Order: sequence, then C-alpha cells, then structure tokens
Amino acid sequence: MYNTLIRGFTESDTPHNSFWLFDEMRRKSVAPPDSFSFAFMLKAAANLRSLRAGIQLHCQALVQGLDTHVFVGTTMISMYGECGHAHFARQVFDEMRDPNAVSWNAIITSSFRCGDLKLAKAMFDAMPFRNSTSYNAMLAGYTKAGLLDLAMEVFSAMPLKDDVSWSTMIVGFAHNGCFDEAFRFFRDLQRIGMRPNEVSLTGVLSACADAGAFEFGKVLHGFIEKCGFSNIISVANALLDTYSKCGNIHMARLVFEMMLHQRNIVSWTTMIAGLAMQGYGEEAIELFHKMKGCGIVPDGITFISILYACSHSGLIEEGWKYFSMMKDMYGIEPAIEHYGCIVDLYGRAGQLQKAYDFVCQMPVAPTSIIWRTLLGACSIHNNVKIGEQVRKRLSEIDPTNSGDHVLLSNIYAVAGKWRDVATIRRSMRDQRMKKNPGWSMIEVDKTMYGFVAGENQGEIAEEANEKLTEIMLRLRVEGGYVPELKMVLHDLEEEEKEDSVSRHSEKLAVAFGMSRSCKGSTIKIVKNLRICRDCHAFMKLVSKLYKLEILVRDRSRFHFFRDGSCSCREYW
Repeated sequence: MYNTLIRGFTESDTPHNSFWLFDEMRRKSVAPPDSFSFAFMLKAAANLRSLRAGIQLHCQALVQGLDTHVFVGTTMISMYGECGHAHFARQVFDEMRDPNAVSWNAIITSSFRCGDLKLAKAMFDAMPFRNSTSYNAMLAGYTKAGLLDLAMEVFSAMPLKDDVSWSTMIVGFAHNGCFDEAFRFFRDLQRIGMRPNEVSLTGVLSACADAGAFEFGKVLHGFIEKCGFSNIISVANALLDTYSKCGNIHMARLVFEMMLHQRNIVSWTTMIAGLAMQGYGEEAIELFHKMKGCGIVPDGITFISILYACSHSGLIEEGWKYFSMMKDMYGIEPAIEHYGCIVDLYGRAGQLQKAYDFVCQMPVAPTSIIWRTLLGACSIHNNVKIGEQVRKRLSEIDPTNSGDHVLLSNIYAVAGKWRDVATIRRSMRDQRMKKNPGWSMIEVDKTMYGFVAGENQGEIAEEANEKLTEIMLRLRVEGGYVPELKMVLHDLEEEEKEDSVSRHSEKLAVAFGMSRSCKGSTIKIVKNLRICRDCHAFMKLVSKLYKLEILVRDRSRFHFFRDGSCSCREYW
C-alpha cells in the first residue's frame, strides 16, 4: 500500500510528497523498504533533480543491501544522470552484478544527459547485446547534441528501424534547422510503408512551421484529416502552429475553431501568439479574455504571448496591465522572458531611456538577451548614447558576440561616425569574429530554396540574380527607387555599396519566387534576421509596381506587403 501511494506521488506534479510518506513508512516500521520502494523514491529524487536526496537514498539502499539490485541500480543510474553526475552513474553501473539491457540503456542516456558523449559512445560500443532502445538512445543523444552526422551513422547501421527511430530523426533534424532532411525522412518513412505516428507528425509539422513550408503543411493537413490524427491534441496544436508561422492566419483560425471541444492551454496560447506575430494585437487580447471566460487559467507562456502582442502593436499601457496582472491576479512570478517583453515594448515604441531604466531596476540580473533586445531597439531608432551604454554592459557579459558589434557598428554608421565604425571592425578582426550571414528561404512547388547573403553560386542563384537585376532596373525607372546606403561600410565605393545592399538574401528569394511562381500567387519568405530598411522599402515598391502580395517572416514578426504598404505600419 505504501509503495503504491509513493509511486502515485512520484508520478504526480508533487513528487516531494513521496518523501514524507517514505519517512512515515520507516518510522512506523510497517515493513522495511524493498526494491520497489527505493526505485520509486529514486525516481522522485530524479524528478526533483535533488542530488542530496538521491545520495541519501543511495546510502539507505546500501544499508539494506539493495544498491546492486538491478531494478534499484538502474533507477539510481537514471537519477544521477538527471542530476548531472555521469561519473556517479558510471560508478553505480560498474558495481552492478548483472546489468541488463535496461541498465545499459540507462547509462547511455544518462551520459548524454550529462553531456558526456565520449562515455555514451564507449558504453554503446561495449554493450554485449544491442536492441532498438539502445540505438534509439544514441540517436536521441546525438540529435539533441546537434551531431547529425553521427546520428546518420547510427541510423544507417541499425538492423531494424522502428517508428521511434524515424520519429527521432525527423524531430532531431527539424530542431537543428535541417528542414529538407526532416522532410526527406518523413517521405522515406511513408515510402517504406510505415505509418507516421503522433511524434513524427508533430516533428515534420514543426519543420514546416520553422521553414515556412506552407504548401507541404497543407499536404500534411490532408493526410492528418484522412487518417484521423486531427483528434490527437498534440497534432492539432502542431498544425495550428504551422499555419500561424506560415503566415496564413485564416487557416490557423479554421483549425482553432475545429478544435472547439479539445482545446487546451497550448491551443489558446499558440493562437494568441500567431495573432501577435502578425500584428493583430487587439484580436490577441480579445482571444485572451475569451480563453479566461472558458475557464482556462493562463500560464507564464500565455503571458509571454500576450505581452508580445502588446509590444508588436504599440500597446504600452495594456502591456503594463498584463505584466502586473501576472503576479497580482495569478501569482505568476515574472521570468526573464517577461522582463524581456517589457524591454521590447518600450524599445519598439522608441522609449529607450525608460527601457534602459527598467533593465537597471529589474529584481533579477539581466541576461545578454535582455541587453541585446535593447541594443536592437537603439539600432532601429539610431540612439548612439544609449547604444554605447548597452554595448558596455554586453561586453561584460558576452564580449565575443559578433552580432552586438554589428548592431553598434550600424548605429555609428547611420550617425556618420565612421571612425567608430572602423574601430569596431578592427576589434572584430582582431578577435576573429565573423558576422552571422543572413539567409532567406522560399517554398516553390513544395520545394524549399535557400539564399545566403554573399553566396551567389549555382544555377538557382544565377537565375535569382538575373531576375533581380531586371527588377532593380524597373524599380529605378518607374518607382524612383534609390538604395539606402547609410549602414553600408564607409570605405566601399558607391557602386559596391549598392551591390552589397541589392543582393540581400530576401531580395534574391523574392526575385526567384517571381521568376518561378504563378501570376497572382503570394510570395512567402522566411528570414533568419530582422529585415533591413532598404529591403522593407524594396518589398513595398515591388508589391506596388508588380501588383504582388509578398509575405516576409523575419526574426521578429510578419510583414505583409500589398499595394505599396506593409501590415506592420512601419512599426517593427
């Protein structure tokens, strides 16, 4: 009876309650703890990431002579892995008399969890018997660590690939930004006759969402409806997220409405975030109140979404109201992400001094991301004074980040302080820093094409460049387009400056889309960086002269260009 209750608490949201029950059992001497008692208690310590409790349980198991029991030992290995101590896990494993397959898999998983890839590989190689769980543990560890080549080696060597293997590869490659490979694994899975499961579907939908692969997402939607997966809440939420991040808010709303009787907090939050990213701040707030009216209690992630909505719509007072509501009404202590939203709220509105004062008065130490958010706002609003103060703070936390140097360099360039620009460039050169290249992706005929700034090799790039040259000529002649050259390096000739700005990755992606897409179709671009002012002006003019609709999802938000205007209303 005690073991049953202990196990129940261990698997609940309050695993700490299992400890007082365990103590009561020992005090009343109902019966000495057995192997099940210790296994369940070690699992509770693992769930709480409590190394101290785990060591105490290890000592008591030692006294009872149960420390080498295969069931207890295996759970102990997992506990030390969860607490980040691979060497303790290895020691327990070495002391086990007869470890089974589960024990071997536990030490491999624990090694990966602690970041000891060398130990994981050594244990895998030493295994006297390997099963699919062993291989899958290696796949999960390698993909989580971003070692995709090693994951491919293990996957290729597997004698039998099950649905977990395929799902691990799809999810792993998608999370590491290798979208084409994730799509290929999904197609191969279907080609060999295996049925996709909940995990593989959510994984490939995640890839569609991040890559902006709207057409492939629609194909998956049809498959989901046909096979009856739409009733699985995690799949439906992933589909909702895909349409939101692909910029089709109408389809996102449709999926959301169809989930009428199965919505959870994730569904509501995803829909609010989708509206927020596309600038529908008021609609996001309205949906937030509707969610509360349905009895759904908002959590910390929901408040991040609603603060994000206020930030991207310039709703400063409303943002403060919801920030205060978190703690006052729901008892949610603001996390660093919530503070970041308030910094972004002030920053986008141009209230940079308020943003700086807010960061300085935060009750928690500001991270580099907080300061970087403010530095980005200084770059947008060309505020040299606060930008220098922020950069000084960043140099104390993260002195080797190339993006910070680039942002401050841009601020100096716009202000015409070329000597300071040269100093930053020299500093970057001395520290061997490299600027992260901008890339853009576009989906044409269900195939993803990528363009990187400065890399113009291959037939695809040549086709894009040729079309872009034609577009530029028309924009100059008919639209009076003049490239904005303020942030281009001072020591370049004017012609080189224009070429540098003209070949930004999003311009190449749009040109390629115009070359390949059918007339009247919307061109959709996904970009890893924030769109620059020149590209923003370029997109507006293209949409006007060519009667095109262009959707750009940059690192910050969506920009929907139509008839010479943008949905952001110059607020980004």
